Amino acid sequence: MIFNRKNKLIQGIAALMLVIAFAGAGCSKKQKSDEGADAAADANLLGDSDSGKAGGLQTINFPYDAFALTSEAKAKLKANADLLKDKVAVKVQIEGHCDQRGGIQYNIALGEKRANAVKSYLEELGIAADRISTISYGKERLLDARETEDAYAKNRRANFVITAR
Repeated sequence: MIFNRKNKLIQGIAALMLVIAFAGAGCSKKQKSDEGADAAADANLLGDSDSGKAGGLQTINFPYDAFALTSEAKAKLKANADLLKDKVAVKVQIEGHCDQRGGIQYNIALGEKRANAVKSYLEELGIAADRISTISYGKERLLDARETEDAYAKNRRANFVITAR
């Protein structure tokens, strides 16, 4: 019994360390632009969709314990793809997230499936795979920490982060 608890604790710590390691891997430094008016027009392109600062890209939400795209999600992704087609130099990272229910490893895997489902659909819509990276944060980056159905729904998402433009 004690061995099982230690083993689960070690596995949990290892999973958390992986999340932390991968979180740093996708970071990029903001570079200054000498393009004047173009830079001002694109000023909101180095943000994320959760904050609304990703050039109009929209966060995708998922039903409980699911990674299949709903018709609403597909419509948002079509709009996101249209934006990405207009800005051919933009690269994005898709972050998969879950609500706080369930274990760490399960939610890391589910977040990865969500991010990959979004990436695959964008590729079907004509966005090149080399413009899209994915990462899963599982339940580690909640938008809303409350334990209500509304909060859970906000946290079950794939959001976009601009990594290059």
